Amino acid sequence: MPIRIKYTDLAVIDYQEAWDYQEQIFEKTVSEKLNNQKTGEDRQATAEYNLLFCEHPHVYTLGKSGEEQNMLISGIELRAKNATFVKTNRGGDITYHGPGQIVVYPIIDIEAFGMGVRKYIESLEEAIIRTLKHYDIKSELLDSATGVWIDSEIPGKARKIAAVGVRTSHYVSMHGFALNVNTDLAYFGYINPCGFTDKAVTSLEKELGRKVDMEEVKNILLKELTYLFNWDMES
Repeated sequence: MPIRIKYTDLAVIDYQEAWDYQEQIFEKTVSEKLNNQKTGEDRQATAEYNLLFCEHPHVYTLGKSGEEQNMLISGIELRAKNATFVKTNRGGDITYHGPGQIVVYPIIDIEAFGMGVRKYIESLEEAIIRTLKHYDIKSELLDSATGVWIDSEIPGKARKIAAVGVRTSHYVSMHGFALNVNTDLAYFGYINPCGFTDKAVTSLEKELGRKVDMEEVKNILLKELTYLFNWDMES
């Protein structure tokens, strides 16, 4: 029986506000899972998991294993760029979120889908790869790096179009991924994205040479995520 998932589009929301909202759902989901394990109830039969889509105002986020020196500008310069800086509890290094970028936060029990953490991350990446195929963009993974890349095997040509960073506890996930659609890529110039100093960042807009409809991309992402996870979508 497909597992139910509630889809919510948070539109444009401050990063900290979205993080706080995630934490509330995440803690409730973990608590319910642990309680049902104690009582022997079938969590999968009654659970309602959450899938959040949003965009953020300009913000740089640093993962728990990241290095602060990958932030290349000062606090004063950040404010001049109308950007903020947040240390998070997700995996990965530093990245940028901003307008024109689709950020996706699945808050689900990945065990209910028969997955471990690695398989879960690979499924998120595969959903992005499948989405990009709709635009005739061939993308792939890069050895020793998360996220989705274009021309990953061509020296000097590899460029990242989507970043992935998650947190799990008791196999419940939060945080997720960010896909550059019409993103202002200049903001990536103020960091070493994901800790890399020798690789570029790109977007759908840059690859196609035109603006891309955000709602169209969201709909395709939803379709591909639903295909890969076989869940029942609610909104």
